[in-house]
Amino acid sequence: MDINDTLSKSVKASLVPGTSTKIWKNKHISTKPDTTVLVAVALQDHIIRNLQLQNLSLSDTFKTKPRAKMNCYRPIDRNTAKPVVDTGIKRKEKKKRKDEEKEYVLDPKPTGLTLAQKMGLVDAPKAPLTDSEWQLVKKRSVQQGDSAQPCVICREEFGIQQQVLLSCSHVFHRICMQAFEMFSGRKSCPMCRKEQYQTRVIHDGARLHRIKCATRIQAYWRGYIVHKWYKQLRRSVPPKDRKLRRRFYEDKLQEINDRLVRSCDINIDELFFEIDQSMAISRRVLQQFQRQCVCTISEEEWEQIQLKAIQREVFDCPICITPLDHLISTMCHAAAEGPDRREKCGPMRQTVLLSCSHTFHYTCLKAFEDFSEGEKHICPLCRSTYQKKIL
Repeated sequence: MDINDTLSKSVKASLVPGTSTKIWKNKHISTKPDTTVLVAVALQDHIIRNLQLQNLSLSDTFKTKPRAKMNCYRPIDRNTAKPVVDTGIKRKEKKKRKDEEKEYVLDPKPTGLTLAQKMGLVDAPKAPLTDSEWQLVKKRSVQQGDSAQPCVICREEFGIQQQVLLSCSHVFHRICMQAFEMFSGRKSCPMCRKEQYQTRVIHDGARLHRIKCATRIQAYWRGYIVHKWYKQLRRSVPPKDRKLRRRFYEDKLQEINDRLVRSCDINIDELFFEIDQSMAISRRVLQQFQRQCVCTISEEEWEQIQLKAIQREVFDCPICITPLDHLISTMCHAAAEGPDRREKCGPMRQTVLLSCSHTFHYTCLKAFEDFSEGEKHICPLCRSTYQKKIL
């Protein structure tokens, strides 16, 4: 039989009517010597048990881990053990699914009443809260918004970490509350200082954190989609503002130019070599065509060409920038007739007329032909092939 039951029976037997009593903490206790001893023993037992078993919800400070036995046989689980040789057979692993959203109470089962509590010397602990009472406590905590605010102990958001709800409707991190109980050595709420509270694991903070993360992800995704759509709209539709429209078309033109530059070969030497080859081929074709189209010019055509040259009223040689002799001779011939005509007009230089109606000094044109390249000579002014006639 338990000592508490024995002592309680003896106390009840000793507390009979007719004995003298005194008031101790508002309790009527007998003053007999045996009753006083029983009261002292009951109070001492209660104090010792209260100091040894703090009834902490989260921290077990006085519990020690059992020592591991050496050289003990442990049965092998064939479902988890791996063979030494790989047989190629894959075993189906059964994964234990734990309900993460399940709420449960962390307080241990209430121990039996001490002798002092049975005698009425000390108040008995309160009974555990029922599910309906926990729902009311949780409702009051939700109305206060404790899960949406940071933890009071560490001042950080709850996130996906476990959180505990106290019977006083205050919410903390589970690890924070465990550290608080371990270092304080007593069971009292950090906010309202309520002692001997009850704790329950909840997941309101994790649910709010998931909702916040999902909302933030959706906001960023919507912003990215809208930014991408607006950027594509700005690229395709010209704006109405004059400056922005001008900038839009400048960017379009620059984009087209960059695309053309990227599509072309950037080797400048090869480009110039191809240009030289194409010009040489074109020059050769034109020379052959001119050779085929060469025909003799009649006297009448030369007269028309000469008349056209006179209508231009060009009296100087384009090469040496000196007066042409055939015009001076014509003017001298019209002004004076006689033996002293040559003395008045001075020395005469031959003038040549080209088929393109340009006139030069014969010596100037001869020097130009000597210094020019190619078999076919071209006019110094119009760059066309010609036939010449000395006037």
